Amino acid sequence: MRDAHASLAELRERLEDLTGQPGRLAEVLDVAGLSYRTGVPGETVAALLAGRRVPETGLGDRVRQRLDFVRETRRRPDGKRYSLDELAKIAGTSRQWLSEWRRSGLPSLEHADRLRRHFDLPAGFFTADEAEALHAALQPVLKELEAKADPLAPLRTPGFYRLARRAPHLSPRKLQALAEWAEMITEKNPADEDGL
Repeated sequence: MRDAHASLAELRERLEDLTGQPGRLAEVLDVAGLSYRTGVPGETVAALLAGRRVPETGLGDRVRQRLDFVRETRRRPDGKRYSLDELAKIAGTSRQWLSEWRRSGLPSLEHADRLRRHFDLPAGFFTADEAEALHAALQPVLKELEAKADPLAPLRTPGFYRLARRAPHLSPRKLQALAEWAEMITEKNPADEDGL
């Protein structure tokens, strides 16, 4: 298995190139949003974005921290914090089991997965180390920045190349339709211009 820090370092370099902000990703990207998506504390996200190594967290401590993070950051529809009884019900277990999970840091996979799905958390949310979790959360950010840097990227697909090779044999009306389709694909969508 490849070192998560090495993969994150490569991704960080690509992001720095795309943003034009070497060494300043924590100022450019949404650290709080990345923390919310990963369960990794904001200061740890900022340190990893700056290229610093963070202390290794054992699996049990990581699982406990992420469960507490979910309880602190995810709210009921009325805005209140979920009780341990409510979280246990969501997980399909008892409050005693959930308390034991918090003490030991060793959940059952089924119960952890029920919580993950209920709160729409990424796969591996409870177990991924900090660098792995951040690497996964940065993938959509990278794709968005790449799309902005190269607006013609959606046209560089095998299907579009096949269509382009047939272009000399198309009627002017079909060529116009193809051009309009290409314009529609590359057109900026105001909803896409939200922040990172």
